[in-house]
Amino acid sequence: MNDAKNNFWRKDPWSYKELLAMLALVFLLVPWLIENHVQARLQQFFHHDLYAGTLTGLIMGIVFTAGVYWIALVPKKKSLSAVGMRPFPARYWIFVGLWSLAVLASAVLILLVMSWFGGSYENDKTESIQSQVSAFSILIGILSAGVVSPVYEEIFYRGFLYRWFRTRMGKGWGLILSSAVFTAAHIPTYNTLALNFVSGLIFAWTYERTHSILPGILIHGLTNTIAVLLTAFA
Repeated sequence: MNDAKNNFWRKDPWSYKELLAMLALVFLLVPWLIENHVQARLQQFFHHDLYAGTLTGLIMGIVFTAGVYWIALVPKKKSLSAVGMRPFPARYWIFVGLWSLAVLASAVLILLVMSWFGGSYENDKTESIQSQVSAFSILIGILSAGVVSPVYEEIFYRGFLYRWFRTRMGKGWGLILSSAVFTAAHIPTYNTLALNFVSGLIFAWTYERTHSILPGILIHGLTNTIAVLLTAFA
């Protein structure tokens, strides 16, 4: 069992070239082209932050997934299983619930600490949901935060990025660095950064234990969905 685990993390097919290309996509192309120019055009078209933000998120998901596919997988003749899109042992299903509780408990604790220092959970995303609460807007919020984001974020930040760091620097640095990049990518939503880092650690740990990103997708989607519902009915 230990030999199989060690072999899984011993190497990956990528080099610094793929890492730098993917980081450029995350921190240069996506912020400049999509989050600034494309989202601004969508807001002008829809005159509704939630609709514009949701479509922007969908476009980002396509770009992230296409980036992993064409930069990391196709040139190396690899499938999505190389970034952890594979079944996981049934014994870990119980842990999916426990890890989800860990993310939610972390969110509550961080929110309490923020409130002590006069902070708030509200940001542009929560305001866009609360501005016009309806069954349709809640559904859109769940599809965006609970379905689209977890899939493409786990493919990139855990499936590709965690494995890249884990293979070369070990488990500890893999957890820290992949979570740090995941956190930095959520700037300027500053009041979620602490939770982004903690949840990034948990999502990466699920990949470490199961060799699959599917548990992380499930936990990510479930906790984001709960967050959308709490925001809508707060």
